[in-house]
Amino acid sequence: MFTGIIKEVGVLRSHTPMGESAELTVGCERILKGLAMGDSVAVNGVCLTVTRPEEGGFSADLSAETLARTTLGNLPDGAPLNLELPLRMGDVFGGHLVQGHVDELGKVAKFVSAGQGKELTIRVGEGTMRYIVPQGSIAVDGVSLTVVDIEGDTFRVALIPVTLEQTSLGRLELGDSVNLEVDIFAKYVERMVRPFVRESGIDEEFLRRTGFIEG
Repeated sequence: MFTGIIKEVGVLRSHTPMGESAELTVGCERILKGLAMGDSVAVNGVCLTVTRPEEGGFSADLSAETLARTTLGNLPDGAPLNLELPLRMGDVFGGHLVQGHVDELGKVAKFVSAGQGKELTIRVGEGTMRYIVPQGSIAVDGVSLTVVDIEGDTFRVALIPVTLEQTSLGRLELGDSVNLEVDIFAKYVERMVRPFVRESGIDEEFLRRTGFIEG
């Protein structure tokens, strides 16, 4: 379990295909102390298992599923990577609960300056948008962010100078893909209440008609 508070921006050293899977080698320094084979590391919001710690970095395997569902298989050598170690008992909880399981790849639709920071607008599919709410939490390439607002198939987040400096998000460009993980509580609540909603006859059409949701 992670919190979306990035500890270091590493660098992609190499991406080596191995049949349907691949090996990712990451260069880093700050998170290496005590890192051992089998440990978990969130890399751009994707929970990976360290297969080989080494001086100045580590390697991890990417399964076919990871390659299909995340950006990690398409990044060029030298790309910056947001790195976070798992939350430990007693650690300060600074972001929100992040599992490192990517729900969807979003697309950067707009990226503009806003005061000393920037505003980032990301386009997502309907299946993911249902879990995104204004003032709610979302992880973008592993970074815990607060949703400013939503409009149609997009949502907007604000990036303060510290986030721009200490994560890779400041280097995004229009059209770039980003790993998205929505708040896990929304998915669990939906799963638990779904049988009761069916029995009650309350559906999306009813909620729209009675004004609980818009659109």
